[in-house]
Amino acid sequence: MITRDQITVPDFYQGYLKAAKEQELLPALRNNRKKFLKFLGEIPKERRDYAYAEGKWTLRELLQHMIDTERVFSFRALWFARQDPSPLPGFDENNWAKTVNQDKRRWKDLREEFEIVRRSTICLFDSFSEEQLLRTGISNNNMMSVAAFGFVSAGHVEHHIKVIRERYLKIRLEEVL
Repeated sequence: MITRDQITVPDFYQGYLKAAKEQELLPALRNNRKKFLKFLGEIPKERRDYAYAEGKWTLRELLQHMIDTERVFSFRALWFARQDPSPLPGFDENNWAKTVNQDKRRWKDLREEFEIVRRSTICLFDSFSEEQLLRTGISNNNMMSVAAFGFVSAGHVEHHIKVIRERYLKIRLEEVL
């Protein structure tokens, strides 16, 4: 299995790569899924439509963003694994956030959708050979490997757990330790 140390990512993904603590991809995705689902279950109902500042997403919008991003990263990984030479565009996460109806969706349904999408991500990455995991392509004008998208997916969730704790729930790391 490919480890974190074997991949490189563009500068803007470095924080996500570092946030994925496990060395191996599948344990990173699996452990992260369990941790995040437990965390989502602990978020108080009254905080789910809370935004910590004007113009910032609510937690419900943030969760939808995480689901969308996971799908995009998985699609990119699949595209590169199948050796399609066409470069892939970036996506404007803020524009995407404006066009969904997550405020009409139940928290339970969003949580379940994340779980399903992550399980699909795990199955996808589990299906790749080591050779496929090392394949690369161009996404958003940057070279990325298939495996990199898996680690970035795990790190993206870790990043947002921290953001939710600190900005939405006002829980600092020292309070948790």
